[in-house]
Amino acid sequence: MKAWVLHGISEIHFEEVDRPVPAENEVLVQVKAAGICGSDIPRIYQTGAHVHPLIPGHEFSGQVVCVGKNVDEEWLDQRVGIFPLIPCTDCTACRQQHYELCRDYDYLGSRRDGGFAEYAAVPAWNLIRLPDSVSYRQAAMMEPMAVAVHAMRNALPADGGRDRTIAVCGFGTIGILLAMFLKEAGCTRIYVIGNKDFQRKMAVETGIDEAHVYIGESAGAREWLMAQTDGAGVDVFFECVGKNETVETAVMCTASNGTVQLVGNPASDIVLEKNRYWKILRSQLTVKGSWNSSFRHSREDDWHYVLDRLQGGQIHPERYITHCLPPDALGRGLLIMRDKIQPYIKVMTSAGA
Repeated sequence: MKAWVLHGISEIHFEEVDRPVPAENEVLVQVKAAGICGSDIPRIYQTGAHVHPLIPGHEFSGQVVCVGKNVDEEWLDQRVGIFPLIPCTDCTACRQQHYELCRDYDYLGSRRDGGFAEYAAVPAWNLIRLPDSVSYRQAAMMEPMAVAVHAMRNALPADGGRDRTIAVCGFGTIGILLAMFLKEAGCTRIYVIGNKDFQRKMAVETGIDEAHVYIGESAGAREWLMAQTDGAGVDVFFECVGKNETVETAVMCTASNGTVQLVGNPASDIVLEKNRYWKILRSQLTVKGSWNSSFRHSREDDWHYVLDRLQGGQIHPERYITHCLPPDALGRGLLIMRDKIQPYIKVMTSAGA
């Protein structure tokens, strides 16, 4: 089969490799669509992966074409989405079914071969069945959508927080999907902070009032957001960037007794100045972290939350696919994201509808 293989930092090639054979409790998935995550760019071009050679790609969907030992043959020919984290199932977090908090996990696309290939071996436990109404391209976006939902549900109260003022800082894929789900949940007082002109258009298309959109530098964003909220700040601030200045903006622009929800992967060390730390103390802020998503084969987990809304037509993530390339052109997609030579939201490859 053909696959994109990472041999070392910046050494990724489209080449012929052996088709994987599903082991016990695994299936073989024919990949139909695969998205490029922002985390794939430093993994490929800066830090390398946990092992080499490696087939990257953890946002993908496809069809089961072969089952391994101890796997129900009912999975054959099933259209599936794929939860990429493979938990140990034995640690304290796993025993409590908080698999996303497993500390001894494996991971498709970063610790073992993933979806930038014609076929991928996947544990049957990690599959979620797709109804015919959900396309492969939509399903390849389930992973980032579930990450956005996990952050939203972590920060907002059980009633959905419709009366809260909310800021979303960082309007890349996760920020846009987060705004989409906030709107779907009935939140109306949403402010968006981005740094690229085309993000204003994307925010408006998502349903955000254009007057509630700021595009520019972080320093100006603080002044703007405080003016928008009459100096009070917002009740919930989603930080989806992972930089020192945006974390500081989150702290300084969150109202008393508010919540700072950290979502963005850190680009470097995060250091708080003394007066920022005082702000957390004296405003009694709640600072939360969020990583990955819940997957428990339960209607209550984040993946089924996403699937229910896809199936019901409440959300349309496909509108944020700005580039859909054939599999052999995935390298061009990586360069678009690395070098930012074109505006993009979600870049993916697709071999199916």
